[in-house]
Amino acid sequence: MKRRIIAIITARGGSKGLPRKNILDLNGKPLIAYTINAAIKSNIFSKVVVSTDDNEIKNISLIYGAEVIDRPSFLATDTASSLDVLEHTLLKLQNNKDKYTHFILLQPTSPLRNARHIIKAYNKYCEENVNSLVSVSEVEHPPQKMLIEENGEIKPLTKWEDLIKPRQQLAKAYQPNGAIYICHIEMFLNSKNIFEKPLSIFKMNCESSIDIDSKKDLNKVKGIING
Repeated sequence: MKRRIIAIITARGGSKGLPRKNILDLNGKPLIAYTINAAIKSNIFSKVVVSTDDNEIKNISLIYGAEVIDRPSFLATDTASSLDVLEHTLLKLQNNKDKYTHFILLQPTSPLRNARHIIKAYNKYCEENVNSLVSVSEVEHPPQKMLIEENGEIKPLTKWEDLIKPRQQLAKAYQPNGAIYICHIEMFLNSKNIFEKPLSIFKMNCESSIDIDSKKDLNKVKGIING
């Protein structure tokens, strides 16, 4: 079956850290517009969909060319699972008899992830013939040198010997940056897992990986865009 890809952008109205962050002004455009524009410009999607509970976000998304799936209020709380939101969106599309094979999840708080990133990530996904892909950035501090507390006991995150190894001898570590997730729809609906094995990663630099969660993040991105 020929691949038919859908972009899913999840954008609820509420946000504690930075109120209304998904539609805050970023150099003359609402934040979510950067992700919608990147998805449309990539030209790999059969449809670009925004899942939201918020009428203002809905109207802005429609203006910038996305379609909208209304999200029920119980999936728009601070404790609602993003996996449940994805499932709701995909099942709604299935009910509409739209047939898609894969989805790419794009969070609206990653405005420096552009069409080029999306295309390169998707090409890598196809070339490696994997089940899922996630965008990442390399971590500055090796997690192998971290300690955790478990049931009152202090333990190494990995192994005791890793704590004293030179960092050059430790395996490189990456953290998902939230910008891009690619997964097979049928697999996801069966498992509700966006990290289906075999998993691939798409490396992005720290600047492109910025996830806006605070006023400081927003100002940093404004500075980058302004050069």
